[in-house]
Amino acid sequence: MRDFAFGQYYPTGSVVHRLDPRVKIILSLFYLVIIFFVVSYVTYLIVALFLLFVVLISKIPVLSVLKSVKAVIFLLVFTAVLNIFFYKEGKVIAEWGIIVITAQGIDFAVKMILRLSLLVMGSSILMFTSTPTEITDGMEYLMAPLKFVRFPVHDVAIIMSIALRFIPTLMEETDKIIMAQKARGAAFDCGKFTERVKAVVPILIPLFASSFRRAEELALALDTRCYDATPKRTRMKKLKAGWKDFIAVIIVAALGTVILLDKYYFLSFDRMIENALGWNLWGA
Repeated sequence: MRDFAFGQYYPTGSVVHRLDPRVKIILSLFYLVIIFFVVSYVTYLIVALFLLFVVLISKIPVLSVLKSVKAVIFLLVFTAVLNIFFYKEGKVIAEWGIIVITAQGIDFAVKMILRLSLLVMGSSILMFTSTPTEITDGMEYLMAPLKFVRFPVHDVAIIMSIALRFIPTLMEETDKIIMAQKARGAAFDCGKFTERVKAVVPILIPLFASSFRRAEELALALDTRCYDATPKRTRMKKLKAGWKDFIAVIIVAALGTVILLDKYYFLSFDRMIENALGWNLWGA
């Protein structure tokens, strides 16, 4: 559970950490969209090198970013199995009844794994380089136009800030409960699947009780201090974009341009390399 990037801030004081949170949120959303337009392995390599470059200049441990993929490992395996065994288009490699393995199916499964992995790692960088307060402040600024339709922007921002703030706390609480249950003889790593599911119940009940208790204490603390989400609240820190944010926008825009050129203007980096080397990997 410590491998989840959400709510975990890794302070290093790097240039990425000092970027305007609004710019980081916009660029992260752009990255999440543009990653679905990647079609060639060369472009996947370019995106991976881009992420490595960002991780290095942000001084975040590469292993911490890679561990964020563990949170979706089941989804990766499940997606790969579906695409490998049930993707029926292309050159057939093996066939057992309704199960058909094709070269294009393997190719599609590998690309899907790469896409999801890069997507998770890219979003984790935003969490590692931005505090929950910075993220919520940036979201509140970006959602400001919704105030004209009487949308409670500040209330939503406060809810997001509290949720992100308590994710590491709840994870730590879960670890303590698991260790306490193991000390009492509980087994979580052995037995049948149904037995493991039943073993989770003694963890969830005290975790929910602890969460409700913390929520009540926080509500009382806010009420005691006369907190009110008024529309005219002032800020101690003003968000200002600078030349570093402009450079970050240019770099991410260049990455998006390369991806779109490869997809829509038929650069086809993979095909260009195959033709240059005289390969025909998929029998197309």
